[in-house]
Amino acid sequence: MFQRLLDGHGFEFATWDVVDMDFPKDVHSADGWLLSGSRHGAYEDLPFIPPLENFIRTAYKAHVPMVGVCFGHQIIAQALGGKVEKHDDGWAIGHQIYEFDTLGKLAINAWHQDQVTQLPEGAKVIAGNDFCRFAALVYDDRVYSVQPHPEFSSPLLGEYLALRKAQPEYPTDVMEGAENRLDQPTDSAVIGNEIAQFFLSRKEA
Repeated sequence: MFQRLLDGHGFEFATWDVVDMDFPKDVHSADGWLLSGSRHGAYEDLPFIPPLENFIRTAYKAHVPMVGVCFGHQIIAQALGGKVEKHDDGWAIGHQIYEFDTLGKLAINAWHQDQVTQLPEGAKVIAGNDFCRFAALVYDDRVYSVQPHPEFSSPLLGEYLALRKAQPEYPTDVMEGAENRLDQPTDSAVIGNEIAQFFLSRKEA
């Protein structure tokens, strides 16, 4: 999904499955890091969380650029001193509108209940909405992270909804609302370009 989102910018990709304790040799094993979504919570007591947080802190100190999406957005914030919690008002699923400082209102698909509730030192908020106050963050020129999923196309989201709408943890009204918004366009390509330019600007520097 991320390769499609970032296609056309000349990137080469490698993948490490950190949830299975498959970690890079060191933070310089790639020119930059993209931390994706996960079915796990950043605050869960799982074996891969502490070494991933250590990796994030090491990469941050070494100024190796990182991008975080959903869980990635959360775990970076948590590793650097922020806090992640379940939102009291439940889930954000499907087409959502976010107000970006420099990009205006953008529509992006989301799927989360957890979110960053306290910012770490050095994080600047660049987007949010009433449900998710800290929806996108930058940490000087080292981190760019977003809570929603720019890699989720509407057809893919529709498949996820069909698979999960009968599961009790997802409220029926939230899932039906997401289904009803599947035909609304998103601005995922805009965020894809922002991510690409973030990595490219660091490479050029």
